[in-house]
Amino acid sequence: MYRCISLCLAAAGLLAFAPLAQAQNERDEAPLINVRNGLSFTKDSVFLLNLRFRMQTRAGFTTVSGDDFSAAAVDMRIRRMRLRFDGYMLNENVRYYLQLNFSRSDLDLDGEVVAQPLRDALVYYFFNDNFYLGFGQGKLPGNRQRVISSGNQQFPDRSIANAAFTLDRDVGLFAYWTIPAGSQLLQLKGAITMGEGRNPVVGNNGLCYTGRLEWLPLGAFKNSGDFSEGDLEMEPRPRLSIAAGYGYNDMARRTGGQLGSELYAPTDIGTFIADMVFKWQGWALSAEAFQRDSDDPITTNSTGAVRYVTTGQGLNTQLSKHFPSHWEIASRYTMVRPTGDVALLRPQTEEGLLGIGRYFNGHRIKAQWYAGYRWNQGLMELDQPGNAWTTLFQVEFGI
Repeated sequence: MYRCISLCLAAAGLLAFAPLAQAQNERDEAPLINVRNGLSFTKDSVFLLNLRFRMQTRAGFTTVSGDDFSAAAVDMRIRRMRLRFDGYMLNENVRYYLQLNFSRSDLDLDGEVVAQPLRDALVYYFFNDNFYLGFGQGKLPGNRQRVISSGNQQFPDRSIANAAFTLDRDVGLFAYWTIPAGSQLLQLKGAITMGEGRNPVVGNNGLCYTGRLEWLPLGAFKNSGDFSEGDLEMEPRPRLSIAAGYGYNDMARRTGGQLGSELYAPTDIGTFIADMVFKWQGWALSAEAFQRDSDDPITTNSTGAVRYVTTGQGLNTQLSKHFPSHWEIASRYTMVRPTGDVALLRPQTEEGLLGIGRYFNGHRIKAQWYAGYRWNQGLMELDQPGNAWTTLFQVEFGI
C-alpha cells in the first residue's frame, strides 16, 4: 500500500512539474530581445536580427542673391526616413546588411522613372576579424565623407564637392582587409562592380574598379570614430587616419558614374581621392581632395542637347570642437573647380558654412543648424550673379 501511495505521489509531482519544465524549455528556445544599439533579436549563435530606424526633418531657405535676402527656395521636408536590418545567419561569419528608404527626397525620383527604395543589400563572409568579403549593393570604398553614414554627419548635408565627385553605391563584389602593424593599422578596401549605381538594369560590358588604402599611424579610433564626424568620443590621445583611393568606371553611362542623368554616349571616368581625419580631446579636423578625369566628358544628342561629366578638382575641409556639454561648433569650406570645356558649362563654386549641433544621444538624436554663403567664379561680392546665402535646421531621431 505504501508503495502504491509513493508511486501516486511521484506521478502527481511529475505532472505538476511538467508545465514548468515545458515553460522553461520554451524560454530557452525563444529568441533573446535586447534594446541597446537598435532592437536586437537573437537565437543562440545561429541568428541575429538588429533593427534600427532613423528620420531627418528639416527646414531652411536660400536667398535670391548675396544682397537680396528674400527666399529663392524653401526647404521643408523629411529628408530621410530609413529602416536598417543587420545581423548574421547560420553562424557569426555569415552576416547581412539591408537598408530601405521611404522619404520622397531619398528615392532618387529626379531623373528616375521608378522609385528606388533599396539602398543597401549585402551579404558578408568573415574569414576572420581582419578579412571579409561582401556581395550585393552597397557603398563603394570612395571618399570618407560619402562612406560615413548620413546619420553620423556634422552638417545636415554632405559637401558640394562630395555631390560633384563621389562614387556612391554600386552592385558587385567588395573586399576588406585590416593589417595590424604594431600600434599602427593598414586597411585595404576594394570593389569590382557594375558601375551603373543603385538597382541597375543590365549594363554594358564596362565595369567599375575601386581601391582604397587607409593608414592609421596612431592606432584605432574609439568606436570607429574615423568614420563618424566630430570627436564625440573626446579622444584622450591623438588619432589620425590618412587615405587615398582611385575609382575607374569603364564605359560609364551616367553623368556621375553611379549617379546622375543618363549620358548620351558612354564614357570612361577616373576619380582620384585623398582624405584625412584627425581627432583629439573634442577637436576634429578632416579634409578630402578629388581629381576627376574623362577623355570625353561632354556628350550630345541629335538635337544638340548636352549632358556632361564634371571633370576637375574638388576640396572639402571641416574643423570642429565638441564640448563635454554635448554642444558642438563646426565650420566647413568647400570648392568645386571644373576644368577643360566643362568649365564653360559649370562655374567654379565655393561655399563656407558655420554650424552648431546639440547631441542628446550621440548621432542618434541630435539637432543641427548651419548658415553660410556660396559664391561662384572666385568672386565673393554680394551682387555677383549666382551668389547666395543659405541656412538650414535639422532634427535627427533614431535608434
